[in-house]
Amino acid sequence: MKSTIRFAAIALISFANYASAQQTATQPTAPVAPAASAAPAAPAAPAAPAVGEQAPEFTAAWADASGTKIKPVTLSGLRGKVVVLAFYPLDRSSGCTIELNKFRDDYATLFGDGVVALPISIDTLESHTSWAKEAHFPFSMIADPKGELAAKYGSFRPGAKYFNRTIFVIGKDGTIAYESMRFNVQAQDQWDRLALEIKKAKGA
Repeated sequence: MKSTIRFAAIALISFANYASAQQTATQPTAPVAPAASAAPAAPAAPAAPAVGEQAPEFTAAWADASGTKIKPVTLSGLRGKVVVLAFYPLDRSSGCTIELNKFRDDYATLFGDGVVALPISIDTLESHTSWAKEAHFPFSMIADPKGELAAKYGSFRPGAKYFNRTIFVIGKDGTIAYESMRFNVQAQDQWDRLALEIKKAKGA
């Protein structure tokens, strides 16, 4: 009698477990929420041309203290001269004022004959002319409001407000002789290096 009761109890427990398992299996599975997608990374600046590579050709509007020049400047039109392209963030900003004043004050020793210095920013030609007139800059300045020229030289990231402060020395043959992708206007050793690289490009 006891064995019969025990067997019946075991059978009942087994049936209860089976029914519970079947009920769990037939229940709808809760949908799994998709993982949150990561925020898109900011686009990187295009790669800059390396030393020894041909400098990217360009045609750009430029101005000096007397106003906008009628004929745009082209890199190919400067072949045979050493060209210094200096991309900077903004007219009259503190670091840019230090940089361009240094260009002005040391123009004869830093650049000299056979060298064309071309500061470039996102500012307008009118802004360049006004600043050049006030500061007595002895050089012309390129206006690149859309950042197209700066992008060719890896100095402008899409979506950014201003250009990075970079400098390229382009040799007489049109190749990149020197580049500084993070030029520090307050570091004398960087000015010394720039002067040396310009001198080497001139063949002096």
